[in-house]
Amino acid sequence: MRISELSAASGVAIPTIKYYLREGLLPAGEQTSATRARYGEDHLRRLRLIRALLEVGRLPIASIRKVIDAVDDRALSLHHVLGTAQYAIAPPVEPHASEQEWAEARAGVDAVIQELGWEINPTAPTREELAQVLLTLTLLGMPADVEALRPYADTALDLVTRHEMDAIPVGGPREAAVEALVLGTVLYGRVLDVMRRLAHESVSARVFGDS
Repeated sequence: MRISELSAASGVAIPTIKYYLREGLLPAGEQTSATRARYGEDHLRRLRLIRALLEVGRLPIASIRKVIDAVDDRALSLHHVLGTAQYAIAPPVEPHASEQEWAEARAGVDAVIQELGWEINPTAPTREELAQVLLTLTLLGMPADVEALRPYADTALDLVTRHEMDAIPVGGPREAAVEALVLGTVLYGRVLDVMRRLAHESVSARVFGDS
């Protein structure tokens, strides 16, 4: 397909496609003349991935490039590629605590992960996220130990193993797998949060509605 057809099929404007080509995010098309090139399904799939990372993952171009580089590196396992995308969309954490408080929170995270028997990279940004949550819970006098977190851990693990991992197409192009991971993590993460709040309201109405 020509670049105009690629634009129509992907919903990405031609100037934006040319920008992605210049930045190396999108591979060059097959040159058919000095001024024209043809593009295929691989280009369309790559544009879908870029849009998912940009519009849903809210990633800057530099972070998108890291994910794309991982996708294109055939020496990396799919686990590593998916991890690169997962880490890229993690929100930044700015701890507002003393070094001692933060160290204790990080130690708490390590204890939780070890108790659950989960395999988590030591550099995973999710460790920082959980440490921040545990620190806030502790400062507010709320439970922040393994037993307090276990129901959430069990729910998360069951959700991922029974539903979300099955939605990731592992037998096809890596772009499709990363796109599914990003969309699932961000969008279904929001669905889970909203459904939980809806359940809160429903249960509250049933339990406390007449009091």
